[in-house]
Amino acid sequence: MTILAPGSPEAWERPEVDVSHLVTETDDPLDNRYTEKQQRLLVSALYSSWEGPPPMEDDGPPSADSSQRRAFVALANVGLFADTHQQAIVPDVMVSADVTFPTEMHRKGQKSYFVWEFGKVPDVVIEVVSNTEGGELDTKKSRYARMRIGTYVIWDPARYLSERELHVFELDRQRYRRSERTFFDELGIGLAVWTGRFEEAEERWLRWVWSDGSPLLTGDEHAARERDRAERERDRAERLAARLRALGIDPDEP
Repeated sequence: MTILAPGSPEAWERPEVDVSHLVTETDDPLDNRYTEKQQRLLVSALYSSWEGPPPMEDDGPPSADSSQRRAFVALANVGLFADTHQQAIVPDVMVSADVTFPTEMHRKGQKSYFVWEFGKVPDVVIEVVSNTEGGELDTKKSRYARMRIGTYVIWDPARYLSERELHVFELDRQRYRRSERTFFDELGIGLAVWTGRFEEAEERWLRWVWSDGSPLLTGDEHAARERDRAERERDRAERLAARLRALGIDPDEP
């Protein structure tokens, strides 16, 4: 008998569970500008800079060998279904290691995160607080705990819920305990509050960071860094050419 890895492409060859009664999408999303940008910042940086979690060693901590990184998915505002008997909860961001989605995205059974298909819940879920009505510290927290999600993060930049901006909870048996841990060794990345410009907005953001505290860059940030590097190289070449000309040497001669 062949045992399929959770979330592997081959696992999607199994007969699909009937999900026709589940609501996998709606036509009325209503996020505010900040929340929409925050979601994209968290997800896009992972796909632009992260190769996935480090491999787990049999008798030690995760390896730093980047050639054997594990697969992952990062999703924003996508339905998370624990079973077929209740409708989705929709995290602002979720990250799940050792999971691969099928390439076909339009079949209903492949549009959302169905726990029974992947054989595991996400490793981290993040909620971005935009008002006092989201239930992040009560109903959502209780539901994520029942789903056995290991790490639950609440980012509350406007401090709607309390004077604390960042809340991190880790599962202890069947209950969440508040944690001060913001670097997740099992993933090889962590979370930190960062003040700066993302797109046109200068704000306080929640960002993924490396162990040294430096942020995982978005695609735009990588491009800007490359432009800066190319500009420095051009300046260096022009200064060198000017010095050569001052010495009576034509730098353009072969």
